[in-house]
Amino acid sequence: MSARIVVLGYVVRGPLGGLAWHHLQYIAGLADLGHDVLFLEDSEDFKSCYDPTKDGMTADPSYGLSFAADAFDRFGLADRWAYYDAHTDTWLGPAHDRAISFCRDADLLLNVSAVNPLRPWLADIGARALIDTDPLFTQVRNLTDPWERERAKAHTHFFSFGENIARGTSGVPDDGLAWQATRQPILLDAWPVTPGPPDGPFTTVMQWDSYPPVEHNGLQYGMKSASFRDYIDMPAAVDAPLEVALGGEWEPRELLRKHGWSVRHSLEPTGDPWTYQRYIEDSKAEFSVAKHGYVQARTGWFSERSAGYLASGRPTLVQDTGFSEWLDHELGVVPFDTVEAAAAGIEDICTRYDDHCRAAREIAETYFDSRRVLADLLDSTFGQ
Repeated sequence: MSARIVVLGYVVRGPLGGLAWHHLQYIAGLADLGHDVLFLEDSEDFKSCYDPTKDGMTADPSYGLSFAADAFDRFGLADRWAYYDAHTDTWLGPAHDRAISFCRDADLLLNVSAVNPLRPWLADIGARALIDTDPLFTQVRNLTDPWERERAKAHTHFFSFGENIARGTSGVPDDGLAWQATRQPILLDAWPVTPGPPDGPFTTVMQWDSYPPVEHNGLQYGMKSASFRDYIDMPAAVDAPLEVALGGEWEPRELLRKHGWSVRHSLEPTGDPWTYQRYIEDSKAEFSVAKHGYVQARTGWFSERSAGYLASGRPTLVQDTGFSEWLDHELGVVPFDTVEAAAAGIEDICTRYDDHCRAAREIAETYFDSRRVLADLLDSTFGQ
């Protein structure tokens, strides 16, 4: 069955390579499955547009509109997006003149990462699915912030990258919503496998602190900064170069350099989707911690960034959030929960590098193929 689907996301307001891949693979993946899909984005009612040239927030979407036009065009989606600027009550983008009529006849709304409000033209779409990519923090917000809870409850279906919530094995508090498991869809044809550089660095792109820690029932759940503290001396413990690309001028670049890390600003690899992809291809593998909250609550979250490494044939050495309960990790993905396990993982990847690279792509094909991930999501939605 071909459906008419609206995807809400964050490309104009977040014009960065990794965010673009995250959202564009939903639109392109649904189109590849034969669905009529349109991407819509909302400015919100505050200054929500990030401008990399100023490294700051603004209400002016000019940079993001140009970024989106190029990205959608290169994905073969040039006419499948529009942007609503609430500040001027204006629709922009190539589908500006048909956005509302498309919504009127839509079968499904996918609100990716829940970063868009449900305006009146969206509220009457019969199936409205919220895709939570920030598990634990989303559920705590729903329990502690009435505004966030009402915004979430405006949806009819609930999916989360926190796969262990649906499995019943996480420590995520129950917010009363019926969460189902989903994960990042990857357009495998858009991620060619290239030979990994044996002498290349283990890399990642990350934010040190996305927002302040949250507390619930006497427990504090922190950001990657809280997780990273235990691993700051990793470069001295291993015989491999480690690099991290950090965003924001407040992040501790000099401290990390003193501890042996190679550090660059995240705007270098994330300028557009293709610089981001080349950065992954130039990496030997990924080394990354996860948000402290993901780990502490055993959410089962797995990063869309790590899925891109896997699709490129790059192994991922990543802090275990509980994903080891559902993802095969003999080769290709190496979970760790201690410094010793992380160091052993680096040694094993270096020793059996070709085997890990082959397994990485196989894991991407098994777990993250957009055709399977999106078909399962649609079956779960329309089957209820």
